[in-house]
Amino acid sequence: MRISDVLQSKGTSTVITIAPDASVRDLLALLSEHNIGALVVSEDGAVPSGIVSERDVVRRLGTDTSVLDLSISEIMTADIQVCEPGDKLDDLMVLMTERRIRHVPVLEDGVLVGMVSIGDAVKMRMGELEYERDRLNDYVTGTQ
Repeated sequence: MRISDVLQSKGTSTVITIAPDASVRDLLALLSEHNIGALVVSEDGAVPSGIVSERDVVRRLGTDTSVLDLSISEIMTADIQVCEPGDKLDDLMVLMTERRIRHVPVLEDGVLVGMVSIGDAVKMRMGELEYERDRLNDYVTGTQ
């Protein structure tokens, strides 16, 4: 299974982005509005310059109660992990587990084309396992 399969199953290629100079308040509003856990940081909505998540806000809030007034560039992760549509889902899941990350932007020719969350990956893998289970069950019971 490839990352392109995950993107296709999501039904939309829309990726919500936020500008580096936006405020953390703006970030929280977008996360809430779209019921998501992270946003790609981008000046133009196409080329990522970072990623920012709920975790970034919470971690900063522990040491700085004025976090809501900071800009995204002050709390974002600039060194991001990315993948491409042709990459294997299993490889991405290993990366997410090893690096303890939950969201990975998908780039094609350096341009943002999607976002895969750990939830997306698990959902796809579960669907694949259920399909295999059903085929094996049909084979064993002779109801092919």
